[in-house]
Amino acid sequence: MGIDAPVLRGGRLSRATISTYAAGSIGTGGFATLPGLVLTYYLTDSLGVAALMAGVIVTVAKVWDVVIDPVVGALSDADLARHGSRRRLMLVGAISLPVLFALTFAVPPALAPAAGAVWVLVAFVLTATAFSLFQVPYIALPAELTDRYDERTRLLTWRVVVLTFAILLFGAGGPLLRKATGDPTTGYLLMGVVAGVTIGLGMLVATAVARRGLRARSAMAAAGTSAAEQASLVADSVGEPPVHPIGRDASTPGGGIRDNFRAAFETLRRSQPFRALLLTFVLQALATGLMLAGAQYLATWVLRSEDAVTLLFVALIAPALVAAPAWGVLARRIGKERAFALAATLFLVAAGSTVVALWAPGTWLYASVAVAGIAYAGMQSLPMAMLPDVISHDARLHGPGRAGAFGGVWTAGETTGFALGATVLAVVLAASGYVERTAGENVTQPDAAVAGIVLSFSVLPAALVLLSLIPLARYRLRRDDIESHAG
Repeated sequence: MGIDAPVLRGGRLSRATISTYAAGSIGTGGFATLPGLVLTYYLTDSLGVAALMAGVIVTVAKVWDVVIDPVVGALSDADLARHGSRRRLMLVGAISLPVLFALTFAVPPALAPAAGAVWVLVAFVLTATAFSLFQVPYIALPAELTDRYDERTRLLTWRVVVLTFAILLFGAGGPLLRKATGDPTTGYLLMGVVAGVTIGLGMLVATAVARRGLRARSAMAAAGTSAAEQASLVADSVGEPPVHPIGRDASTPGGGIRDNFRAAFETLRRSQPFRALLLTFVLQALATGLMLAGAQYLATWVLRSEDAVTLLFVALIAPALVAAPAWGVLARRIGKERAFALAATLFLVAAGSTVVALWAPGTWLYASVAVAGIAYAGMQSLPMAMLPDVISHDARLHGPGRAGAFGGVWTAGETTGFALGATVLAVVLAASGYVERTAGENVTQPDAAVAGIVLSFSVLPAALVLLSLIPLARYRLRRDDIESHAG
């Protein structure tokens, strides 16, 4: 009959849905990792831009995300209402990002540092916009794909497995590509082109889950069929239980962008679980963004090898690839919020231990980073699995939900956290007297700058994660709150 199979099979998400959705994390992982790892370093150690100015550039681009994400959420909600799918914006973002990403690292070497800084700023703002067009509707999808507590954990756990792999791929492979040509200028360009295309392909694959999950609903909506009838007809056509309907119970269109922009922030006012989870995640994004931005500096000036950043990422991600499913198993046994708190506690201990590098730098750092990687897998998968619970809880209490609005605010918070991580690092580097340089130039960093790098990788992230445990303790949703209302 030409109708796609429902997302749920016997109460479980199909493997095709899970794998297709997870493919999007190749894109999200690449975009979150590579610019955070190398962009500040590219500005300070290749283009000769002062550390504080480099921080300003990254921050301005991410502040733009905060402005644009709720707007994208509103547009995504409107697309769902009119066309039965969030796919349109996702496609635009996936197709445009590769070119814009490559341009970010294509600054002509003849440009002065100030001109190069402007080039990077404009290109990266446009890249961030393309990313938002994909990411905001992408985050909104899980609440619409299933209403089951453990299925959301399963869906998001495998997404984070792919995300973790993407972090390894881009975090370790990006610097290797940069080195491949033997020249920093062409090396960064090669890295930008290859990484941009890979990010775009991952995003493009993931758009299929929006099309497949909503196509039947869209066709019947055009014929005037109700949402409940649509769900029953799709289920009946394949002899399976009704699926969670996609429509006004999942996301409600507003009157316009301004109305939906206000509605996005209304989610913060009315949903206490969302406020608690978002603040927790933003503080942890700030901590991990700070460590991510500092990793290249730690490799170059503490471990005395620019290439050591690849080993740092292998140490971080290899254990996390195994740990992500384990966190999902633990969450099913003790609850997502408790498992999340355990992951955060383990991370702050591991990150804090690296402060010893102030006095005794060495290969032992890789062991601490590996433990942090195990914890990081839980810090990513568990809050992502909790967000759909928050969205469905809000829909039940306050009428039709706004998955796109929630996704917009969440993405804005996440990108703000990562951006401020680079900002904090830039401030620490500037305050400690870090010496910028152009490609190929040799400089000596003062002891204070090296100490600032270590503290930015250890004590400061640990303190931020410790602080994040306060709002996490105020997160009130539990399994019974979700399962008692699941279909």
